[in-house]
Amino acid sequence: MRVAAAAAAAAIRPTAALLLLFPPHRRTTSLRRSSLPFARPRRHSTTTTTAESHPKPNESNAARRRRARDSPEGLLKAKLDMCSRDNDLPTALALYEAAISPDSLIPLSLGHYNCLLYLCANAAAADSSSPDAAQRGFDIFSRMEADGVQPNEATLTILARLAAARRDPAMAFSIVRRMATAGTAPHLRSYGPALFAYCDAGDADGATEVEAHMDASGVVPEEAELAALLRVNSARGRPDQVYRLLHRARVLLRQVADATAQLLESWFASHAASEAGLDHWDATKVKQGLRNGGGGWHGQGWLGKGQWTVARTDMDKDGTCHRCGEKLVCIDIDPSETHSFAESVAQIAINRDANFVKFQKWLECHGPFDAVIDAANVGLYNRNSFSFYEVNRVVNGIQRITKSKKLPLIILHKNRVNGGPAKLPQNQKLLESWQRAGALYATPPGSNDDWYWLYAAVIYRSLLVTNDEMRDHLFQLLGTSFFPRWKEKHQVRLTFSGRGWNFHLPPPYSIVIQESEDGSWHVPTTNGDDIEKPRQWICATRKISGKSSQALARAVG
Repeated sequence: MRVAAAAAAAAIRPTAALLLLFPPHRRTTSLRRSSLPFARPRRHSTTTTTAESHPKPNESNAARRRRARDSPEGLLKAKLDMCSRDNDLPTALALYEAAISPDSLIPLSLGHYNCLLYLCANAAAADSSSPDAAQRGFDIFSRMEADGVQPNEATLTILARLAAARRDPAMAFSIVRRMATAGTAPHLRSYGPALFAYCDAGDADGATEVEAHMDASGVVPEEAELAALLRVNSARGRPDQVYRLLHRARVLLRQVADATAQLLESWFASHAASEAGLDHWDATKVKQGLRNGGGGWHGQGWLGKGQWTVARTDMDKDGTCHRCGEKLVCIDIDPSETHSFAESVAQIAINRDANFVKFQKWLECHGPFDAVIDAANVGLYNRNSFSFYEVNRVVNGIQRITKSKKLPLIILHKNRVNGGPAKLPQNQKLLESWQRAGALYATPPGSNDDWYWLYAAVIYRSLLVTNDEMRDHLFQLLGTSFFPRWKEKHQVRLTFSGRGWNFHLPPPYSIVIQESEDGSWHVPTTNGDDIEKPRQWICATRKISGKSSQALARAVG
């Protein structure tokens, strides 16, 4: 191992070694500052070619781009991109050797180097038993350092992947730490190589240290990272860490994929899980924890001891487990959270759409509404042409469900209101009736109607009728754990059968990992896009051998 480490260090001397390798450190979550994160000032750090960086007088942008594309650097980049697309490392290395040959020297930019390193990392990951690809990657990075090309986050993330491919999670983690101290913000992908390498090596402490560094950097783990942490801590028999991570999954994931569900089932079936828990606990604190958290969890640790029984099951329409009879709760949403969320939606929309303020004023005159309909989504459901008839059927259906005397708010783009099928007489009558009722809002050209129907549904705490899963980048801008909780309580999904529209209303319980007062657990699995298929839950219960402090006092008395 020491020989391999020395070889790796030699491959990246003299400059990259300062970035990647430093004396062994005591594990800590604090960020160390370094006055010399890199070895020397860089000549250039962008992906621009010589042709782009030295424009000719009066040259148009198109001409400059064309000249850059046809330059030796541009042609090399195009060939490397083809290698990247085909995952063809041998050809890319041949191109690299030709480019650095004194007879045909081509200046290499960050884009060239990142492409080469990416291919090396892919090859090293595919065959970790062979060090050749990883070594070539470090050699290329050494050349990049010697050329004075400034690495970016992508470069350093690839280097971390190379280190992980050599089964050196400590080096992979050192790269990320130095990245942070050098002022380059790590991304989630930057931490992955070190985290997964530690987990694969069974080093739960190392993986936990990476997780702590992620938290300190404001990087939020996703299911793959949490599943890896659960796996290594479960395998190491660390019940406190598994408990902590299960609650973290409750907050960040709410539901788990099948692979993660299988990990949890294995944990509950383990000897370590049966031995984990409090012999005596304070039932008052458990109840208080349930109240403080809004229901569905108490956070007091594993209660009691004993063998768990675990199986997949589903819930009835009221949220009662078909296996154990536990009734799941509907976890409260703080009204202040709803208000803050509505403000954040409005602010993002206003920054992107000057017309949105007019919509807010219109709502003040015409609101509130018990339901909001994403009419574009409904009118195009399973069809190529827009149907006003089907939108009207949904309007009438949701009005019956809400038992409201007022029509729901119908959001539709102005192009659909003024053109196409809207010109047909029967559709004109529908549109006029909706307008007279103050229930139709036509979003102007250039506006994204998603913001309109989302904002209206949030401020009025209305039902939102749409099959849009709200996963695209616009909704990711919201960046809040509140959004999935809000959707769960307000989104009405639709399916169509021979009898007409089926309205899938929000359940009366929260579809989220739940910890009950008696210590049992219910974990929902993701259901994909099949909203008619019963959702599977993990039900984990056990006959508790311990007692709460109150029960113990009664027994002694």
